[in-house]
Amino acid sequence: MTVSPVRLNHAVLFVADLDRSARFYTEVFGMELVSHEEPLNAAFLRLPRSGNHHDLGLFGIGPADGPRRRGIGLYHLAWQLDTVDELVEFRQRLTAAGAYTGESSHGATKSVYGADPDGNEFEIMWMLPRAAWGPHADAAIVERLDLAAELARWSGVRTAGRIVTDPTPPAATEQP
Repeated sequence: MTVSPVRLNHAVLFVADLDRSARFYTEVFGMELVSHEEPLNAAFLRLPRSGNHHDLGLFGIGPADGPRRRGIGLYHLAWQLDTVDELVEFRQRLTAAGAYTGESSHGATKSVYGADPDGNEFEIMWMLPRAAWGPHADAAIVERLDLAAELARWSGVRTAGRIVTDPTPPAATEQP
């Protein structure tokens, strides 16, 4: 049997100002602070509908020479939403925070883009239902996004799979 990962579990970023970055991700993404580790100058955050321990780790390393653009290293993180309605709302949230940088259609996915206070880029995306991927199932395109048309067609359609609504884990079963 071949072993392979299921999905990305969490991401970790080095940031110039830990408090500023933690505030950005809690205010713009609605993440909750799981842990603030003073000795490490680190913070661990969780998305509100996540069943994960943490989805993002931040390590403060002090100021850098400014945001790195298109160099060696991480390009961006992609965060999936459950509905296209949420994508519209997130675009508004990014715009209000001054963090919106663009948008595009990738055929099977619809995306808006932003950057955090350190210039770390991210994608906020919604995926079409698998049956609607059509010719985009095996293609990676970049086209203009008509979010109003996507909203008119797909409003209310959920595609992110099971969303955790009760973060309380089920009671452990006794093992003999």
